[in-house]
Amino acid sequence: MKKISIVDYGLGNLFSVKQALEFCSDDNKKHIVITSSPSEIQDSDYLILPGVGAFKNAMDAIKGRELDKEIKNFAISGKPLMGICLGMQILATSSDEFGMHDGLNLIPGKVSYIGETNLNGSIRKVPSIGWKNLKVCLKSNQSSNLLTTHKNASVYFVHSYHFLPENEDHLIASYNYGDTAISAAVQKENIIGFQFHPEKSSHHGLKILRSFLDM
Repeated sequence: MKKISIVDYGLGNLFSVKQALEFCSDDNKKHIVITSSPSEIQDSDYLILPGVGAFKNAMDAIKGRELDKEIKNFAISGKPLMGICLGMQILATSSDEFGMHDGLNLIPGKVSYIGETNLNGSIRKVPSIGWKNLKVCLKSNQSSNLLTTHKNASVYFVHSYHFLPENEDHLIASYNYGDTAISAAVQKENIIGFQFHPEKSSHHGLKILRSFLDM
Protein backbone atom coordinates (compact mmCIF):
# COMPACT_ATOMS: atom_id res chain seq x y z
CA MET A 1 0.00 0.00 0.00
CA LYS A 2 1.34 3.42 -0.99
CA LYS A 3 1.51 6.05 1.73
CA ILE A 4 0.67 9.70 1.00
CA SER A 5 1.62 12.21 3.70
CA ILE A 6 0.20 15.73 3.93
CA VAL A 7 2.61 17.85 5.97
CA ASP A 8 0.99 19.65 8.90
CA TYR A 9 3.06 22.71 9.81
CA GLY A 10 0.13 24.76 11.07
CA LEU A 11 -0.94 26.43 7.79
CA GLY A 12 -3.09 25.04 5.01
CA ASN A 13 -6.31 23.40 3.91
CA LEU A 14 -5.28 20.04 5.28
CA PHE A 15 -8.64 18.29 5.37
CA SER A 16 -9.91 19.51 2.01
CA VAL A 17 -6.66 18.27 0.43
CA LYS A 18 -7.04 14.94 2.25
CA GLN A 19 -10.65 14.55 1.09
CA ALA A 20 -9.70 15.25 -2.52
CA LEU A 21 -6.87 12.70 -2.36
CA GLU A 22 -9.17 10.11 -0.81
CA PHE A 23 -11.58 10.62 -3.69
CA CYS A 24 -8.70 10.08 -6.14
CA SER A 25 -7.52 6.97 -4.28
CA ASP A 26 -10.70 4.93 -4.18
CA ASP A 27 -8.81 1.78 -5.13
CA ASN A 28 -7.87 1.34 -1.43
CA LYS A 29 -4.23 0.94 -2.42
CA LYS A 30 -3.14 4.26 -0.90
CA HIS A 31 -3.00 5.31 2.76
CA ILE A 32 -3.36 9.05 3.36
CA VAL A 33 -2.22 10.74 6.57
CA ILE A 34 -1.85 14.27 7.91
CA THR A 35 1.40 14.41 9.84
CA SER A 36 4.22 16.47 11.29
CA SER A 37 6.24 13.38 12.23
CA PRO A 38 9.72 13.21 10.68
CA SER A 39 9.65 9.40 10.63
CA GLU A 40 6.27 9.31 8.88
CA ILE A 41 7.49 11.80 6.30
CA GLN A 42 10.51 9.66 5.46
CA ASP A 43 8.39 6.50 5.31
CA SER A 44 6.03 8.07 2.76
CA ASP A 45 5.80 7.34 -0.94
CA TYR A 46 4.29 10.74 -1.76
CA LEU A 47 4.62 14.03 0.14
CA ILE A 48 2.32 17.04 -0.12
CA LEU A 49 2.96 20.56 1.21
CA PRO A 50 -0.28 22.54 1.40
CA GLY A 51 -0.32 26.12 2.58
CA VAL A 52 -2.29 29.34 2.91
CA GLY A 53 -0.85 32.60 4.21
CA ALA A 54 2.50 34.39 4.23
CA PHE A 55 5.83 32.93 3.09
CA LYS A 56 7.76 33.90 6.25
CA ASN A 57 5.12 32.39 8.54
CA ALA A 58 5.28 29.12 6.62
CA MET A 59 9.07 28.88 6.74
CA ASP A 60 9.17 29.84 10.42
CA ALA A 61 6.60 27.13 11.18
CA ILE A 62 8.47 24.48 9.19
CA LYS A 63 11.82 25.34 10.78
CA GLY A 64 10.23 25.56 14.22
CA ARG A 65 9.05 21.98 13.83
CA GLU A 66 12.45 21.00 12.37
CA LEU A 67 10.75 19.72 9.22
CA ASP A 68 12.88 21.57 6.66
CA LYS A 69 15.62 18.91 6.67
CA GLU A 70 13.04 16.12 6.48
CA ILE A 71 11.34 17.69 3.47
CA LYS A 72 14.67 18.24 1.71
CA ASN A 73 15.76 14.65 2.40
CA PHE A 74 12.47 13.40 0.99
CA ALA A 75 13.00 15.47 -2.15
CA ILE A 76 16.50 14.02 -2.60
CA SER A 77 15.04 10.50 -2.40
CA GLY A 78 13.41 10.99 -5.81
CA LYS A 79 9.89 10.26 -4.56
CA PRO A 80 7.08 12.60 -5.72
CA LEU A 81 6.71 15.83 -3.73
CA MET A 82 3.98 18.38 -4.41
CA GLY A 83 3.49 21.91 -3.06
CA ILE A 84 0.09 23.62 -3.28
CA CYS A 85 -0.33 27.42 -3.31
CA LEU A 86 1.91 28.67 -0.45
CA GLY A 87 3.33 25.15 -0.35
CA MET A 88 4.51 25.70 -3.92
CA GLN A 89 6.05 29.06 -3.11
CA ILE A 90 8.20 27.76 -0.25
CA LEU A 91 9.85 25.36 -2.71
CA ALA A 92 11.63 28.45 -4.07
CA THR A 93 15.00 29.88 -3.07
CA SER A 94 13.54 33.08 -1.63
CA SER A 95 10.57 35.43 -1.44
CA ASP A 96 10.32 39.21 -1.21
CA GLU A 97 6.94 39.09 0.56
CA PHE A 98 7.19 41.49 3.54
CA GLY A 99 11.00 41.51 3.27
CA MET A 100 13.47 38.94 1.92
CA HIS A 101 13.12 35.41 3.26
CA ASP A 102 14.79 32.10 2.42
CA GLY A 103 12.74 29.16 1.16
CA LEU A 104 13.52 25.45 0.87
CA ASN A 105 15.45 26.04 -2.38
CA LEU A 106 14.21 22.81 -3.94
CA ILE A 107 13.45 24.57 -7.23
CA PRO A 108 15.75 27.59 -7.72
CA GLY A 109 13.78 30.79 -8.13
CA LYS A 110 12.17 33.76 -6.44
CA VAL A 111 8.63 34.47 -5.28
CA SER A 112 7.53 38.01 -6.15
CA TYR A 113 4.43 40.19 -6.09
CA ILE A 114 2.14 39.86 -9.09
CA GLY A 115 1.74 43.62 -9.30
CA GLU A 116 -1.35 45.78 -9.70
CA THR A 117 -0.45 47.20 -13.12
CA ASN A 118 -0.69 45.52 -16.52
CA LEU A 119 2.04 45.98 -19.11
CA ASN A 120 -0.18 48.55 -20.87
CA GLY A 121 -0.50 50.59 -17.66
CA SER A 122 -4.06 49.58 -16.78
CA ILE A 123 -4.93 48.48 -13.25
CA ARG A 124 -5.79 44.94 -12.20
CA LYS A 125 -7.04 43.63 -8.87
CA VAL A 126 -4.70 41.82 -6.48
CA PRO A 127 -5.02 39.19 -5.14
CA SER A 128 -5.84 37.21 -8.23
CA ILE A 129 -8.94 35.22 -7.33
CA GLY A 130 -11.02 32.89 -9.47
CA TRP A 131 -10.98 30.34 -12.27
CA LYS A 132 -8.26 30.63 -14.90
CA ASN A 133 -7.33 28.51 -17.92
CA LEU A 134 -3.94 26.82 -17.77
CA LYS A 135 -1.42 27.44 -20.54
CA VAL A 136 0.72 24.32 -20.39
CA CYS A 137 4.36 24.80 -21.44
CA LEU A 138 6.18 21.89 -23.02
CA LYS A 139 9.77 22.79 -23.88
CA SER A 140 11.56 21.10 -26.76
CA ASN A 141 14.00 19.42 -24.34
CA GLN A 142 11.26 18.04 -22.08
CA SER A 143 10.19 14.46 -22.63
CA SER A 144 7.12 14.85 -20.43
CA ASN A 145 5.08 17.32 -18.43
CA LEU A 146 2.71 16.34 -15.64
CA LEU A 147 0.08 18.74 -17.02
CA THR A 148 0.37 17.85 -20.73
CA THR A 149 -3.04 16.18 -20.77
CA HIS A 150 -4.62 19.11 -18.92
CA LYS A 151 -4.11 21.91 -21.45
CA ASN A 152 -6.64 24.74 -21.07
CA ALA A 153 -8.05 23.18 -17.90
CA SER A 154 -9.89 25.74 -15.78
CA VAL A 155 -8.56 25.73 -12.19
CA TYR A 156 -9.01 27.86 -9.09
CA PHE A 157 -6.48 30.47 -7.90
CA VAL A 158 -6.23 32.84 -4.98
CA HIS A 159 -2.83 34.54 -4.57
CA SER A 160 -0.88 37.80 -4.68
CA TYR A 161 2.63 36.40 -5.26
CA HIS A 162 3.95 33.98 -7.85
CA PHE A 163 6.99 31.78 -8.45
CA LEU A 164 9.62 32.97 -10.95
CA PRO A 165 11.96 30.01 -11.59
CA GLU A 166 15.59 30.68 -12.46
CA ASN A 167 15.45 28.02 -15.16
CA GLU A 168 12.54 28.63 -17.55
CA ASP A 169 12.40 24.89 -18.24
CA HIS A 170 11.02 24.47 -14.70
CA LEU A 171 7.92 26.51 -15.59
CA ILE A 172 5.35 24.00 -16.81
CA ALA A 173 2.19 26.12 -16.83
CA SER A 174 1.05 29.72 -16.63
CA TYR A 175 -2.17 31.69 -16.97
CA ASN A 176 -3.02 35.13 -18.28
CA TYR A 177 -3.89 37.79 -15.74
CA GLY A 178 -4.63 40.95 -17.62
CA ASP A 179 -1.86 41.11 -20.20
CA THR A 180 0.70 39.30 -18.04
CA ALA A 181 1.64 35.61 -17.91
CA ILE A 182 1.55 34.44 -14.28
CA SER A 183 3.26 31.26 -13.10
CA ALA A 184 0.73 28.49 -12.44
CA ALA A 185 2.94 25.41 -12.00
CA VAL A 186 6.61 24.51 -11.74
CA GLN A 187 8.41 21.18 -11.84
CA LYS A 188 11.94 19.96 -11.35
CA GLU A 189 12.18 16.20 -11.75
CA ASN A 190 10.16 14.65 -8.89
CA ILE A 191 9.30 18.02 -7.30
CA ILE A 192 6.21 19.89 -8.50
CA GLY A 193 4.36 22.98 -7.35
CA PHE A 194 0.84 24.13 -8.18
CA GLN A 195 -0.06 27.77 -7.53
CA PHE A 196 -3.72 26.84 -8.01
CA HIS A 197 -5.76 24.66 -5.66
CA PRO A 198 -6.42 21.29 -7.31
CA GLU A 199 -8.54 20.27 -4.33
CA LYS A 200 -10.90 23.19 -5.14
CA SER A 201 -10.77 22.86 -8.94
CA SER A 202 -13.63 20.43 -9.55
CA HIS A 203 -13.07 17.53 -11.98
CA HIS A 204 -10.01 19.11 -13.60
CA GLY A 205 -8.30 19.40 -10.22
CA LEU A 206 -9.08 15.80 -9.32
CA LYS A 207 -7.68 14.60 -12.64
CA ILE A 208 -4.49 16.56 -11.98
CA LEU A 209 -4.16 15.00 -8.53
CA ARG A 210 -4.61 11.56 -10.11
CA SER A 211 -1.83 12.39 -12.56
CA PHE A 212 0.43 13.27 -9.64
CA LEU A 213 -0.40 10.00 -7.88
CA ASP A 214 0.56 8.15 -11.06
CA MET A 215 4.07 9.61 -10.99
